[in-house]
Amino acid sequence: MNESRNRKRGGARRRRGVTLIEMLVVVTIIALFAAVATIKLWPQADKARVTAARTQIEALLNAVQLAKLETGIFPTTEEGLASVRKYMGKDIPNDPWGHPYIYRFPGEHGEDPEIISYGADGQPGGEGINADIVSWKGQ
Repeated sequence: MNESRNRKRGGARRRRGVTLIEMLVVVTIIALFAAVATIKLWPQADKARVTAARTQIEALLNAVQLAKLETGIFPTTEEGLASVRKYMGKDIPNDPWGHPYIYRFPGEHGEDPEIISYGADGQPGGEGINADIVSWKGQ
């Protein structure tokens, strides 16, 4: 009788625990799911940064136009975007990659002011995520 109780208890103890192999399998499966999700979502983060840069450029252009309405002229390149801070209601943001926006007036592509983000690499030109985001092209 004691022998059958000991077998039951021993069997119950073995069934309650999780082996190291089982834990490793579960952790590996979770890591694989996380890797697949990251690979699928990473391009969306890049698209979101481009959209944010376009939105910020529009807001900056609006602030520049408000400055012109008040003063009669656009701020010069030397005055820069810092001169329109009061129209933004907050500090002038950097682009989504942490680089300052480039402001030019007069612009090189017409008579309107130009605001530029050089993209992820912070350098003029580039393709894909490194492409320039500019105020004078149709968004």
